[in-house]
Amino acid sequence: MTAEITPHSLKDAPSLIERLWPAQKISKESEAERKSVSSQTLTGLGSYWKGRKPLILNRACILGALLPATDDPETDLEVFESLMLIDDRGFVERFGMRAADYAAIGAEHSALTEREVTDLFVVNGTDDAEDHALLPFSEEAVSAVKSRIRWSPAYSDGAKVVRAAGRILSRIPYNDKVDASDRPEYLEAVDYEQEDASAGHYAHVWAKVNAHLGTHARSMPELVEQLGIMRFGHRPRVGDSFSGSGQIPFEALRMGCDSYASDPNPIAALLTWSSFELAGSSPDDLEALMEDLAAVERGVEDDMASFETDEDGNRAKAFLYCLEATCPDTGYAVPLVPSLLISPKTGTIGKLVPNHETKRIEIEIETGAGKKAQSEAQAGTVSGDYVSYELDGVSYRFSISSVRGDYRSSEGRGNKLRLWDSDDLVAHPKDVFRERLYCIQWATADSLEAGRQETYFAGPTEDDLKRDQQVLDFAKSHLGEWRDAGLVPDMSIETGQETARLQRERGWSNWIHLFHPRQVLAMAFLHKRIRNHENAAKMYFFMPRALDNNSRLNRWATGQGGGLGGPKGTFDNQALNTLINFCVRGAIGMRTLVGGPSRSWELTANRKIDTLPGMHAAEERDIWVTDPPYADAVVYHELTEFFISWLRKNPPAPFDKWTWDSRRPLAIQGEGEEFRRKMVSTYANLAEKMPDNGIQIVMFTHQSGSVWADLAQIFWGAGLKVSAAWYIATETGSNAPGKRGAGLVQGTVILVLRKRAGDESGYEDEIAHEVRAEVARQIDTLVGLNQSLKGEGRMENLFEDSDLQMAGYAAALRVLTGYTKIDGRDMTAEATRPRQRGEKGFVERIIDFAVQVANEHMVPEGLSARLWQQLTGTERFYLKMLGLESAGLKKLDNYQNFARAFRVPDYSVLMADNRANSARLKRADDLKHRTGFDITDFGSGVIRAVLYGAYQLSKEVDPDVVIEQLHEMVENYFRRRDELIEVAEYLAAQRGRNDDKEGRHAATLAQLIRNERIA
Repeated sequence: MTAEITPHSLKDAPSLIERLWPAQKISKESEAERKSVSSQTLTGLGSYWKGRKPLILNRACILGALLPATDDPETDLEVFESLMLIDDRGFVERFGMRAADYAAIGAEHSALTEREVTDLFVVNGTDDAEDHALLPFSEEAVSAVKSRIRWSPAYSDGAKVVRAAGRILSRIPYNDKVDASDRPEYLEAVDYEQEDASAGHYAHVWAKVNAHLGTHARSMPELVEQLGIMRFGHRPRVGDSFSGSGQIPFEALRMGCDSYASDPNPIAALLTWSSFELAGSSPDDLEALMEDLAAVERGVEDDMASFETDEDGNRAKAFLYCLEATCPDTGYAVPLVPSLLISPKTGTIGKLVPNHETKRIEIEIETGAGKKAQSEAQAGTVSGDYVSYELDGVSYRFSISSVRGDYRSSEGRGNKLRLWDSDDLVAHPKDVFRERLYCIQWATADSLEAGRQETYFAGPTEDDLKRDQQVLDFAKSHLGEWRDAGLVPDMSIETGQETARLQRERGWSNWIHLFHPRQVLAMAFLHKRIRNHENAAKMYFFMPRALDNNSRLNRWATGQGGGLGGPKGTFDNQALNTLINFCVRGAIGMRTLVGGPSRSWELTANRKIDTLPGMHAAEERDIWVTDPPYADAVVYHELTEFFISWLRKNPPAPFDKWTWDSRRPLAIQGEGEEFRRKMVSTYANLAEKMPDNGIQIVMFTHQSGSVWADLAQIFWGAGLKVSAAWYIATETGSNAPGKRGAGLVQGTVILVLRKRAGDESGYEDEIAHEVRAEVARQIDTLVGLNQSLKGEGRMENLFEDSDLQMAGYAAALRVLTGYTKIDGRDMTAEATRPRQRGEKGFVERIIDFAVQVANEHMVPEGLSARLWQQLTGTERFYLKMLGLESAGLKKLDNYQNFARAFRVPDYSVLMADNRANSARLKRADDLKHRTGFDITDFGSGVIRAVLYGAYQLSKEVDPDVVIEQLHEMVENYFRRRDELIEVAEYLAAQRGRNDDKEGRHAATLAQLIRNERIA
């Protein structure tokens, strides 16, 4: 019998995400999606927009908001994880069914006994009488016969194979399972291609899901609609008022919600619209569109052919240009290049050769250079601000800033660069900086249509320079008509945080100056062809994508193409960096740019896009999911003017109804009073535009403890109350900028909000007691759920310490934001009150207090609460991180978060390694017997004493001497003797008693202290 869906039956039910949410699993899934780089669904629409939240994170938020939290949390969790395909059964679908793969992962993780191996697998081509080919079981044994491994006849039944596969995967650490498996998003695309999608990779979930929820769904959109009816009386309506790249609105639409996106930036709106219409179209329609787009690109190749083809039919694939400046000492024109190495793979380098006739230092191109010559070529003429070169055996050096005429005045920095006229396409001959073509990468005539073209590098000939001049002449002669038609920019550069450098460093005043004449020509041809196409709107996303890869800000990267060399996009680091040498793609070099979403589904739910700021968002939504630019250093409103300057005049419908302006005054950016005021206005509007049982989910980058106080003020002012918070860890690798190579660390906090009901009043001392009780209750609840789930056979914690920390913050904010007045002050008005820099008020004090309470309750397993209460914050930090290290957690993010939580004055003095993904504490053999005693709140305590004792034992110091030294080192030794034993035992348990570095010696030390004779 089909369950009847009763409207509003879940109207007042709490959402699952308010009670429990597997944040650690979502973290890993999000990381896997980000690491898939170009295979992410929407990246192909425009990789220049970097601030994308993973689709799986967005799905987890929306699903968590729709699902109810019942009085059966274990089943609630099972249902959520099965719908996300992040449970063991889901991993069977994601990992596949090949026996050889299970044998391999089982061997890699020692997850199978030899008896299980012989029961589960057979190896084709071996005699039953022989010993099993996989024994003794090892990775080597599997590798030797992997292509012949099959499930044994006892597992011919598919259901038996699924159960066996699930058992094996349940023994594999979660992170390793994710790395070895397909992403859920990929399987959904595969299912879409089947005639009956309900029979796909999710077929197994619906019986359990429907039984628990009282639904009758056979697909995610059906379930979403039914849950929406049960909560809100209709299909759920989801909105995002900071839509950016469109990831959140697109995933809402893909799940089956009615989706609304709002963003005042037209480039953000274009990305969102394109995600709806392209990634939301059928695979056949998307494929046809990509074929049309490829034909448009080939048309541009035809348009540019006469400018880029030599007399032998070879076609230019890339042009390398550099600036040149006149040396004040010699009067020679010197090329400005940071490196003369062009292509390591082909040994292509540049050599400096003086031309005394023309008074120029020429660059001659040489191919096939050896390692020594390549190494020497790494050094060009420019290092930092200085230009160095040699002329007739004499070395010369001058600074770029001096020839540019840099100066400082009361009005700021300036220089003597000529400001380019709006019609300038190249520098004037007498300008400080001119441009020079110094190398061309050619594709041979007979390989132009090959999958991999045969290429070579050469210096420009007289004919090449003539063609360069023809390009300039053609562009100049058509500039007026192209501008009238809106095909090329006629927009001045407005000074701003990021755009000021364009005038200061190059004298550029109009956006067209950022494009070489070749690029102006090619982009004008492309723009015209797209405009004239019947699918102009659906192709319009390609204009920003092409522009990103066709400007004077494209650098030549020698590491591209396996060392062959290649161009990088303008926004590969989200800045408008002027370059002294740059790359211009030939038209055939644009073939690799043709592309779009990596997969698509035909989506039918309602969708709408407005180019409005959040404070003016006009649509009613049941659920708002937003990712506001809190403390965001990326000035998108300035950067996107790069694209707006090209697209703003005469765009195709429906874009002709949009406001094609960055609208800088409306941008919400950074921190401070103006930011807080705009945020309050935005979230107050969103709260007004949702029902009383509506829910908001806010994502923000968490880098500072002060964030929480700011957010409390913002949500107070908006009439919202915090109901939960979760933490998603994200980290960059070692290449990120940071002090001494330390990684740039970020994490995303997921805040869950409801409308604040009532008009509660309270006093600070009463609220402090309430916060203590709420924090303790919240953490004890999560810890208890961890324990109950482990009792049911779950291997890993559902909630890690970072989740418990977030729960502490959330509990404090839940209490605080539930009040309208505190100590007689109207907190809504308080939220918008201007503040002094560094001001620390009531809210900060309460949040600090909540963190302290949370830390008191987060006692590491193996330590007594009595000892934990007596330790300093720095000592708690050390022992907490010791426990995390033993669990294999090495992310610097964890150390930074807990250092803040425990108020450690300087955690770096306790660190042996500060790298983002391989951080670790100093061990006994790092501190040795002399250092660490001066560390505040640590050096004179029992932990340092135990580390000292373990180190001395490792150096074979007489045990009696070691004990005597501890007597002298630890004040009130006999009173603290039990603490020393407890810390030593904990150290031994975490490091492992067989660890020669300190674990074994810590265990020995504990035994020595325990057996010590007391006179």
